[in-house]
Amino acid sequence: MTAIDPGRTVSVVGTGTMGQGIAQVALVAGHLVRLYDAAPGRADEAVRSIAARLGRLVEKGRLDAAARDAALARLRPAAQLTELADSALVIEAILEQLPVKQKLFAELESAVSDDCLLATNTSSLSVTAVAGGLRVPGRLVGLHFFNPAPVLPLVEVVRGHATAPAAAELARATVAAWGKTPVTCADTPGFIVNRIARPFYAEALRVYEEQAADPATVDAVLRESGGFAMGPFELTDLIGQDVNEAVTRSVYEAFFHDPKFTPSLAQRRLVEAGLLGRKTGRGWFGHGTDAARPEPHTAGPCRAPGRVGWHARLPANASVLREMIEEAGIEVVRDREPARSDGFISLPGGTQLALTDGSGATNTAYLGPRISFDLALDYRTCTRIALAPGETVPEEDLQAAIGLFQALGKKVSVISDVPGMIVARTVAMLADLAEDAAGRGVASREDIDTAMRLGVNYPEGPLQWAAAVSYDWVRLVLQNLDHEYPGGRYGACQPLRRRAAVEESLL
Repeated sequence: MTAIDPGRTVSVVGTGTMGQGIAQVALVAGHLVRLYDAAPGRADEAVRSIAARLGRLVEKGRLDAAARDAALARLRPAAQLTELADSALVIEAILEQLPVKQKLFAELESAVSDDCLLATNTSSLSVTAVAGGLRVPGRLVGLHFFNPAPVLPLVEVVRGHATAPAAAELARATVAAWGKTPVTCADTPGFIVNRIARPFYAEALRVYEEQAADPATVDAVLRESGGFAMGPFELTDLIGQDVNEAVTRSVYEAFFHDPKFTPSLAQRRLVEAGLLGRKTGRGWFGHGTDAARPEPHTAGPCRAPGRVGWHARLPANASVLREMIEEAGIEVVRDREPARSDGFISLPGGTQLALTDGSGATNTAYLGPRISFDLALDYRTCTRIALAPGETVPEEDLQAAIGLFQALGKKVSVISDVPGMIVARTVAMLADLAEDAAGRGVASREDIDTAMRLGVNYPEGPLQWAAAVSYDWVRLVLQNLDHEYPGGRYGACQPLRRRAAVEESLL
């Protein structure tokens, strides 16, 4: 499918931050752009604001002055919707209220030609419902840009129930021609990113609610062990607690109170208190000029053991630890032949040190005391490891475990014995929701991973990550979490269980 020709007009309705950003993207791509806002004077203000943005790009050497001048010559405010009549594409970026959007598109439909592509930038409403009252609903598509639109590459192209395939293909081709990375998805709650990303926030909030770790420590573990660019507490402070919680509640309601999307009471209380993050000066953390950066819990120096036992092969990607331990000058004694699972490291005092399997470390199924360590994106390059000791672990063995990872060059955060710890439960839940979305035809596997990498800057797509650590391990983590927390939140979806079964049959 060929993209909309740059010589055609693109109009943007709604001149807030998102509307201005989308208009700038289309403008730089070469289109004549018209801006309309129902509030008098807002479109003129937006033109001036976009001009200032392009001026700053010129100052930074990111845009040629001549290109800036040419772009501004193509940018025009519109006082009436009828001035958008020659548009090839109209993108709406107004209030997230369904009746308001439906009214706007009904008016647009009588103002533009029947071959004009209509698009909504909604992030939470049903594209199908937005198009429901149109005479030609097949020409409306969702184009969900991410903020700031000129910077972030991802655009979700959302097919409503009535969206014509040609309309979705034209929208995708046009977005690609604008230098963005489009992913196509069905019209389901949260689309791809806001649907699959919920556990990144929800699992961290649950760990906090169970008093297993403070927000600064949870953030540090997810950044420095999990490889995420930001932790969920600092990220929600940036987004706004009210905004993040509203998306969570919207998805929860849209999925008929599915326990996998249950909102957090702790976050609700924060919103009720008006502690919304950076925009109010305080959220989970203080953001005033004199606010100190919160420090994660980090264990002090401990002596590493001179010798450890290696019992079978550690699951997921943790097998590399044996090589790392030997490189650190610590003797590793192999106690038995490698097996597919149940691997652990034995400390001098007899305590087992094992990658979390979703159970708590205080578990009668384990023979003797046990310390769980968390999943890392890459055990060689990560800079922090979380440990969770069971209730019966002797202090000297906990010190030995801390010293062992410190000898590998890692900072160590000791958290309470919470099932699945921090990174492992987060990654397992992200993989589960991603597999569920793929299995239900929400989007292709490739588009799902692309969306999560580019839309929320994850270090790996959740499907790629699950394959790397093994679906069998992900299934085990979810199975044990489901046992620890009955109720359906951690029940693995059928597509994930199938993939784990196939993977197991090939070993």
